[in-house]
Amino acid sequence: MENFSDPALLACILLTLRVAGIATLVSACLGLGLAWGMTRGLAPARRPRGRSVVDALCALPLVLPPTVIGYCLILLVGRKGLIGPLLQELGISLIFSWKGAVVAATVVIFPLTYRASRAALESVDHNLENAARTLGASEWEVFYKVSMPLAWRSIAAGVSLAFARGMGEFGATLMIAGNIPGRTQTLSLAIYATFQAGDDSRALALVLLTSVLCASLLVLAESLTSRRFSQGARL
Repeated sequence: MENFSDPALLACILLTLRVAGIATLVSACLGLGLAWGMTRGLAPARRPRGRSVVDALCALPLVLPPTVIGYCLILLVGRKGLIGPLLQELGISLIFSWKGAVVAATVVIFPLTYRASRAALESVDHNLENAARTLGASEWEVFYKVSMPLAWRSIAAGVSLAFARGMGEFGATLMIAGNIPGRTQTLSLAIYATFQAGDDSRALALVLLTSVLCASLLVLAESLTSRRFSQGARL
């Protein structure tokens, strides 16, 4: 059986949590901001005409093969990529680093946070928001005093799913960050490496560990979603 006190395994687990955590935080902020801009930032009559195009582009990472995402990221932030030289001048190196793994995971999970945030905000009763506006509330006050209290459970459920997906990210991470033990090797990459090395017992232990962690997050997401709908039914 796997020794879960192994420093290498602990480092792998901590790196996985750090990458998934930072990626989830960044994607949640970007997704919520964009969702608010698409649903609340402009009056309904003046919302972007190309909204369907924006929605399609935001959902694209869900359907693109991870290797395509990884290759596009290399073309963008690689040492010879579009903005790679600029990042190098700023002392930022994403290729073969845990920061690159964060970028890859952020791109992959962004559609989950955006779509969850957009659906949650669209489900909020506009009459309640308009009532707050008539009482003199600013748009920011309407957002955090009315919209977020009603939408946060659905948003949190989407964020939980995004975190679980970020923990399992493999293809794009492998292409941009590599599989370097102690530096860029996450749990999913460690499973692949141990399987390739023929260490079935270690691979099985890592699979079980990852499955338990992801299943726990799914249960949390389901719990939040169920509470959201039960509260809506009572209202």
